[in-house]
Amino acid sequence: MLARLKRAIFGAPKDIKDPHAFHQLSLVALLAWVGLGADGLSSSAYGPEEAFKALGENRGLAIFLALATSVTVFIISYAYSRVIEHFPSGGGGYVVATKLLGKNWGVLSGCALLVDYVLTITVSVASGADAIFSLLPPSLAHYKIEVEIAGLIVLTIMNIRGVKESVTALLPVFMIFVITHAVLLVTILGKNLTEIPAVSHEVTTSIHGTLATLGGFATLKLFVRAYSLGGGTYTGIEAVSNGVSIMREPRVQTAKRTMVMMALSLSITAGGILLCYLLLNVHPDPEGHKTMNALMFESFADNWTLGGFRVGHGFVWVALLSEGALLFVAAQTGFVDGPRVMANMAIDSWLPHRFSALSERLSMRNGVVLMGGASIGALLYTSGDLFPAATVATGADVSKLVVMYSINVFLTFSLSEFGMSKFWIQHRKEHAKEWKRHLPVHLTGLTLCVTILAVTVGEKFGEGGWLTLVITGLLFGLCQLIKRHYNDVVRAIRALDEEFPAPEDVEGSVESALARLPERYRSMAFDKERTPQAPDAALPVAILFVGGYGGLGRHALFTLLRMFKRHFRGVVFVSIAVVDSDVFKGEAEVEALEARTRESLARYERFAASLGLTTASEYSVGTEVAVEAEKLGIALYQKYPEGLVVAGQLIFEEDTLWNRALHNETAFIIQQRLQHVGVPMVVLPVRLDLKRAREKEKEGAAQAA
Repeated sequence: MLARLKRAIFGAPKDIKDPHAFHQLSLVALLAWVGLGADGLSSSAYGPEEAFKALGENRGLAIFLALATSVTVFIISYAYSRVIEHFPSGGGGYVVATKLLGKNWGVLSGCALLVDYVLTITVSVASGADAIFSLLPPSLAHYKIEVEIAGLIVLTIMNIRGVKESVTALLPVFMIFVITHAVLLVTILGKNLTEIPAVSHEVTTSIHGTLATLGGFATLKLFVRAYSLGGGTYTGIEAVSNGVSIMREPRVQTAKRTMVMMALSLSITAGGILLCYLLLNVHPDPEGHKTMNALMFESFADNWTLGGFRVGHGFVWVALLSEGALLFVAAQTGFVDGPRVMANMAIDSWLPHRFSALSERLSMRNGVVLMGGASIGALLYTSGDLFPAATVATGADVSKLVVMYSINVFLTFSLSEFGMSKFWIQHRKEHAKEWKRHLPVHLTGLTLCVTILAVTVGEKFGEGGWLTLVITGLLFGLCQLIKRHYNDVVRAIRALDEEFPAPEDVEGSVESALARLPERYRSMAFDKERTPQAPDAALPVAILFVGGYGGLGRHALFTLLRMFKRHFRGVVFVSIAVVDSDVFKGEAEVEALEARTRESLARYERFAASLGLTTASEYSVGTEVAVEAEKLGIALYQKYPEGLVVAGQLIFEEDTLWNRALHNETAFIIQQRLQHVGVPMVVLPVRLDLKRAREKEKEGAAQAA
């Protein structure tokens, strides 16, 4: 019953060997605009409002603010289109900073992105709830936090089911938002085209009054502050470059088309909303119950009537409900790109390797669950319902979240723009025609991003800005510790390669090969000339799970033969070709993984034959190691009824919670599954002394020096 319930909620497994699997999950430009561009477009619900509020009574400056917003969107979008060309596999700010500035800068950018995407989800859901509750009586506001958490849970489940499935379901919401806002902008701006002289006179008078009151420098400072605090408007632009890997082929062209669509829609919508605030004379709600967008739509259409019916009131409801729903859709960006950044960092060993794994639904379930849980935590932290010291009475504090959100976004933007600027300067000779066209754009983008970052941190450091910097710094430190651990593991495994040499790696006689082995294994004979022969199913056979060819697998085989002296007459090597986020980019990558797995198993067979064993091999391709291992174990035990399933498990001299958290105990999970169905299995401990590995590394470095 639990299995059926799980399948009903999360969906049936997908076939990784289906050549159309990646195609079915990838996004065309329209769906990418919905799934990734929604983050940028939905920021028009809170970015322009924060900027406009910062102007105070100096509303005439909104004309220049709208122009600056549109120009900034196009500059950053154009710069990230160049990033897409240079990094067609995706990865965004993490990959750009890693490749162009160095590994530590890349980790800093990746950490900023992870915090950014958690806050993308949080801000989107909180703003969506604000838009929806603007339509409801204030007495219902205390239910806001429950609605926000419920929305996050639903989005988490949808994204575990798969990216395309979740995006397709939300497409109608996106289109209703586009249509209602298009009606607003076309009507308001079109209507005022006939009143340009009067509007121009009013705006000019307002600007002259501001200059006379504040002076030129103070006016410029006010404008820059408002422009910077509206930085939330640009926060979704990088999402497309991060998500190139899920685009439909040709990926680069699809991503660039998506970027153009997002840039046009965001610049028109955000700039247009600022002008509508000015033209409709919209002021912030002093009680904070309604958003400025809600007040704008009410001022625009609430009094429309048709045949005695208040159709305008219905239009306002549809517009605000679509805005609220779109903000929930925008949380998709965090669920789509956040786990992908985590996967890229996990592949490079900055995060636990399990975050690069795919589920049976071919989604990055671990990353999705973590992003959803962290977002719920951020909602609760800024909720006045649970924390009386918070600045709002109910729900999450959107203003505080936007500040926290914007800082990390522009930290990543700045690193990416600096990296691209550095690239064009260093390679200007190789790109004599291109660098003069691209470098000014990146330098301009860098200047804008650094300005917004500096002003936001300076203005809002005490209002949540410090917390973002602290969390990002702590995450950066954690990544350094994780990387150090995995480096120690690699060194320890490399030592096993030296301790248990492969026959093809040993020059000279069999005696010289045996001399390289630990004394306890020298009774085993090498014969490099033996060819593999299939095992006899009637004799005892070891069914040994191995990974890539190396000392770890050879150590497991030697340990097995020493523990069961002269018992096994043959060995069947079994491997699971794990399809993770690094592999699942197309049919060719999966085929290459299978080819590597077959070659690795063939080398194990030759090695076992050199020890006088009959040998064979089997492999399976999948995303869940334990599931595939269970299937193979059962099938092979039926084929070799005298067999015993064996797997090695890394055991550390320092058995700490930290070591356990960074390594899956996969062998024990497989053992539990197989023994449950009556298949005998033993787990061989493979001990690694990380402390000794570090000491040997230091000794080697000292000798080299």
